[in-house]
Amino acid sequence: MEADGLGLKGFPELKNDTFLRAAWGEETDYTPVWCMRQAGRYLPEFRETRAAQDFFSTCRSPEACCELTLQPLRRFPLDAAIIFSDILVVPQALGMEVTMVPGKGPSFPEPLREERDLERLRDPAVVASELGYVFQAITLTRQRLAGRVPLIGFAGAPWTLMAYMVEGGGSSTMAQAKRWLYQRPQASHQLLRILTDALIPYLVGQVVAGAQALQLFESHAGHLGPHLFNKFALPYIRDVAKQVKARLQEAGLAPVPMIIFAKDGHFALEELAEAGYEVVGLDWTVAPKKARRRLDSW
Repeated sequence: MEADGLGLKGFPELKNDTFLRAAWGEETDYTPVWCMRQAGRYLPEFRETRAAQDFFSTCRSPEACCELTLQPLRRFPLDAAIIFSDILVVPQALGMEVTMVPGKGPSFPEPLREERDLERLRDPAVVASELGYVFQAITLTRQRLAGRVPLIGFAGAPWTLMAYMVEGGGSSTMAQAKRWLYQRPQASHQLLRILTDALIPYLVGQVVAGAQALQLFESHAGHLGPHLFNKFALPYIRDVAKQVKARLQEAGLAPVPMIIFAKDGHFALEELAEAGYEVVGLDWTVAPKKARRRLDSW
């Protein structure tokens, strides 16, 4: 649906498509570079902007999100931008309270502890309408990028979101969340399905708003071994890709490349390569050449 000159929503023509061509598996003149933490904790201007209000208030301000997304591009010749937001806006949209505690990270004052706690969650169908501020931030940022580089949208994968919602925050073991998988497998699948059903329209909405690529973060893959990952994470990762692509096609929208990044998920590279994504992200523990050899022979 993009056209020369002005595309969807009248966005400026993209001048540097190296990242997108690489994501589609095409030859490029050089290896494109972008920073996953592009919002920039390393930048003094980022810290100055963030100091003005609390974290999630910043996430709900399209103007602030746009500014934080653009800051690294003013300093470095990067090939893509990733929208400033957070994966935990989805649990918030489902009705859970989430705060960002300085020095500690995300905190859920009332995490999911029992199966009946699932009744507290809103209908996943309303999540996209609750997250209009993310879509506004994407559209504003895409306009202000003026075609310089593509804009990446993102979300957390179902298992990663579930882990936070059950654990109540970050954890070195995710013991509470893993206990759910063992002791409440049916309720776990119910929660994972709720999250998947919320993520699909949310990611489609990001593309409608102007995102030119999508990344799914399975940040807590490493807390699961191959068996639990294949049972509770991988099926939903696959379904997100399948359904997002189908809905984009149904809406008459051009496809966008999708990236799956499963932190510490080195044990599942082959499965992730067949999960319906154009790009498999690697973390720092995986040697790219070895990963390439594994997947080339797969």
